[in-house]
Amino acid sequence: MDGVVAVERAMVRIRRLQQRRTLARVSARAGDRVDPTLTAVVDAVEQGGGAATVSGVAAALDVDQPRASRLVTGAVEAGLVARTADQADGRRARLELTAAGAAHAERVHRLRRAMFAEAMAGWSPGQVDTFARLLTRFVDAFAELSAE
Repeated sequence: MDGVVAVERAMVRIRRLQQRRTLARVSARAGDRVDPTLTAVVDAVEQGGGAATVSGVAAALDVDQPRASRLVTGAVEAGLVARTADQADGRRARLELTAAGAAHAERVHRLRRAMFAEAMAGWSPGQVDTFARLLTRFVDAFAELSAE
């Protein structure tokens, strides 16, 4: 099979496997149920690194602004995210993880990493390192294409 075809098929499978419902099922099996919708918002805010906004969450989750606003409100009500005034622009609010949000993010990171480690259990450390390097390179290049 052509390598590009194999990558395309693998990426489609990854997208399906990474859907929010999958994380919910796996977390339930692990006895640490997480809400996948809240997790998506926490991931987006964490990725924003202190500069997250509702617009940034909308872009990260590929949803419209009103939907992102409702999702962020849910995360705020759950105590995972806090809105703070943007010192540079008083009309905007910045989003930050609360202590509970940071703990939630860490739980999800541990869960995902355990899943990935289990999937690569039979791999040598060199294979894991090579895969990590190539996958990161691929995702970076794909992100650049997607941004254009």
